[in-house]
Amino acid sequence: MGRKKTVEFDEGPPDDFDPNNPYADPVAMLEYREYLVREKWIQIETAKIIRERLKWCYRIEGVNHLQKCRHLVEQYLEATRGIGWGKDHRPIELHGPKKVVE
Repeated sequence: MGRKKTVEFDEGPPDDFDPNNPYADPVAMLEYREYLVREKWIQIETAKIIRERLKWCYRIEGVNHLQKCRHLVEQYLEATRGIGWGKDHRPIELHGPKKVVE
């Protein structure tokens, strides 16, 4: 019995999570929530890295930054779309049941 040589991460969402009935298995729901948070942090950190590259490009290129850094601007805008922690950005299966007012 020895140590593992590599670290293995479970990259995907849990297999037993049912989006139609998210509260059926609370453990799977929490694992799915952790998966979503992990993916959201990866998106945020990717956007930060692209932003730092964009700052560097603006400083280096000077007045030509509009032509030379356009690809980084497009990458940054694409990376920041849909990033947010508000309830509207969560998947619909985690919003909870709708309350009907009569």
